[in-house]
Order: sequence, then structure tokens, then C-alpha cells
Amino acid sequence: MTAKREKSALTGAQVTAEVGIGQIDNGGFGLTVTLKVRTEGVDQNAAQDLAEMAHQVCPYSNATRGNIEVNLEVTAA
Repeated sequence: MTAKREKSALTGAQVTAEVGIGQIDNGGFGLTVTLKVRTEGVDQNAAQDLAEMAHQVCPYSNATRGNIEVNLEVTAA
């Protein structure tokens, strides 16, 4: 786990995905995804860093990278 490897004090995390349809460069339509990440136990900067690192190794992110626009919204509690 990324938080463990980074020796983070992360005590809880929740990720939800919102999937939508948006216009792509060629004028057609494609999927868009917003991953909403909520963390506990770390500050906003650490939460953002952890979410971005996790996004690089996540199987879902790896499968869709370059095919679907993915945005991260990170909230630290």
C-alpha cells in the first residue's frame, strides 16, 4: 500500500467514482471519471500526494490511462 510505504499516518480512506459523458477532441463523446478521495489522518498536501501516487499504480487507472479523462478530487479530514 502506498501510504504504508510512505510511512504515512493515514488512518482511513474512501474512494468513490463519478462517471459521466463528455465531448472528446474529435467531436464525439467519451467517458469522464472523477475519483473523489477522502482521507483521515493526514493533511491536504499529504492526501493529494498519496492519491496521485496511488493513481499511478491503481489497476483501474492503468487500464483506463489515455482512454478516459480521469480527475482526482482529494479531501483530507
